[in-house]
Amino acid sequence: MNKNQSLPWDHPRFRSWIAVARACQLMQQSLARSLVDLDIKPPHLDILVNLYRFEGISQQELARKLLVGRSNMSMLLPQMETRRLIERRGDERDKRVLRLYLTDEGRKVTEAAMAIQTDLIERTLSEEPIEQCMATATSMERIIAVLLKELRDDD
Repeated sequence: MNKNQSLPWDHPRFRSWIAVARACQLMQQSLARSLVDLDIKPPHLDILVNLYRFEGISQQELARKLLVGRSNMSMLLPQMETRRLIERRGDERDKRVLRLYLTDEGRKVTEAAMAIQTDLIERTLSEEPIEQCMATATSMERIIAVLLKELRDDD
């Protein structure tokens, strides 16, 4: 490496970068452990929560919201159908589109999982002032916007 080239850890924002990445990774691990009794993992929860909020969303819209490819969806959705957590139905106007819905069992599991997730958020962030949480969210949303723009520009 050239002497004039800086190393990542020499960058003044590196600490922030690492802290965000580690916090995200640890939150995912903690959430995964907390969801074991419901026999779901964080990617399943992401799907369930989105179906809870946006009932009847298409598979394509869901993949876009979750920033995942179709291959991820095509692996997770059949597992969730087999467990009778979700069901896929054809769109009435466009038969090529599949819409996703929670089953009664899916709704129960989702509500239990959301309670677990909310408890984790409360336990980990309760010492942070709301203003700080909102400022962090604003910063992260700016980063997300930059990265999404870069992804779109690459496509």
